[in-house]
Amino acid sequence: MKNPLIELNNISFQYYGQEHKALNDVSLTINKGEWVALIGHNGSGKSTLAKTINGLISPESGEIKVNGELLTEENIWDIRKMVGMVFQNPDNQFVGSTVEDDVAFGLENQGVPRDEMIVRVNNALERVRMSDFKIKEPARLSGGQKQRVAIAGVIALAPDVIILDEATSMLDPQGRQDVIETIRALKEETNLTVISITHDIDEAAYANRVLVMKQGEIIHEGTPEEIFSHGEALIGMGLDIPFPEKLKASLRKKGIDVPNEYLTREGLVEWLWTYGLRK
Repeated sequence: MKNPLIELNNISFQYYGQEHKALNDVSLTINKGEWVALIGHNGSGKSTLAKTINGLISPESGEIKVNGELLTEENIWDIRKMVGMVFQNPDNQFVGSTVEDDVAFGLENQGVPRDEMIVRVNNALERVRMSDFKIKEPARLSGGQKQRVAIAGVIALAPDVIILDEATSMLDPQGRQDVIETIRALKEETNLTVISITHDIDEAAYANRVLVMKQGEIIHEGTPEEIFSHGEALIGMGLDIPFPEKLKASLRKKGIDVPNEYLTREGLVEWLWTYGLRK
């Protein structure tokens, strides 16, 4: 039985001075423990949609429920405790002079007792493999390390949902992989619900569902395999083409009859191996 954690019903929103709506009658349900990826071109409404979930943006019409509770002005701070966000540039989230001070900042604002705060800060830093950097200045960290500290600051608050708003887009490939693996491990350990706004094919591949947005509407929905099987049409959806699909296209040009269904890298390697044996 599905357990809806987030429900958006007929959400619409338009920025002041803009001709078109950023969100146009969007409805969406996200279940507890799901990883949902939102993809689409810049301006498609992905970040706007995410910001409605924790009240950073108030929709002009429609309703939002988090954990069965209707989001209102009266309970917005309680809802924000359930939904943590990690943004594109970690430097914009740092407020502490050291890593541990920064992770503790949100806990201090919530009035968490000091003894409990210390435990939660240490646990959060351990989860993201940053314990050895507790007394370092955030400014002296690499991009991937900074983003892991930003994630630690969110998970110390123990939210039910974590939203990654292009959180890996400014990182190098290794930093990007480190952050994705950190989130994946956290999800497995705590049944965390993850919403990732991304252009990164590897990040989207971890999702249970991929939602494609265009001009404020959800135009496609499916598993990563179903979405990735669109091949070159993915470019129009705001994603790069996965490597297996690129290789399959090259093989087709050489006259090789490759499977139509989407294959992961491992699946494609296995198919190539059996294809080679047949030859």
